[in-house]
Amino acid sequence: MADNPSISRAAAVRQRSLGWGLRVWVVLVAFVLVAPTLVVIPMSFGAGSTFEFPPKDWSWHWYAEFFTSKQWLAALANSVQVGLLAAALATVLGVAAALALDRMRRGAGIVRQLLMAPMILPGIVVAVAIYGVFLRWQLNGTMLGFVLAHAVLGLPFVLTSVQTSLAGYDPIMEKAAASLGAPRFTTLRKVVLPIIAPGVLSGFVFAFATSFDEVVVALFLQTPAIKTLPVKMYESIVLEIDPTIAAASSLIVVFTTVLLFVPALSRRKEQS
Repeated sequence: MADNPSISRAAAVRQRSLGWGLRVWVVLVAFVLVAPTLVVIPMSFGAGSTFEFPPKDWSWHWYAEFFTSKQWLAALANSVQVGLLAAALATVLGVAAALALDRMRRGAGIVRQLLMAPMILPGIVVAVAIYGVFLRWQLNGTMLGFVLAHAVLGLPFVLTSVQTSLAGYDPIMEKAAASLGAPRFTTLRKVVLPIIAPGVLSGFVFAFATSFDEVVVALFLQTPAIKTLPVKMYESIVLEIDPTIAAASSLIVVFTTVLLFVPALSRRKEQS
């Protein structure tokens, strides 16, 4: 039985209208997400002694203030150091967990949910739990405490990225390497890791970005001796009106945006 042309046309019109409606919503959501950045970045170039938008005069004053301040540079160095160490630890643990879950027959779903808990639970709940445990272990206010806490927060991102890469992995390749006499470590290094490398890189980048931007847990763990950049930014808003935060925010936005493009560029390079 032939389709009714009027019904087909009505369905096409409805589908077109839904497509346009979806595009409009995407544009609106993107605008809401980007709008604060479009305000903060111009304010960072203001020459005034306080926040003003749009700036009356333009200057690099607050960027110079940021890069000449010992407190801001110390907070930046702490964030970079904690981020790199936490991302490296989260990547090692995440890759091991993903490989183990890929080979588990029972209980894999429960274990995965436990490992994904830091991403699912509210940040304040995770922060209070980490603070309570680290208080007993005397890890509050230490670099090791920051690294361990941020590694826990970055682990779910590594696990998700690596498991996505493992979805297209054929275990027969491991058996073929073993049949040729390759030890387990050699098979992991020369067969498995090159295949899941894009997922590992993506997980590392997201874990680093998570640590670099994290503020809730850092507020619980920070001391006058160790403060990360987000904590310093929070204090500059709550305790004092310091326009240097506009320059710091702009630098973080640009740096994080460039950083998140790294996995996409690496995948495109591999495909080409």
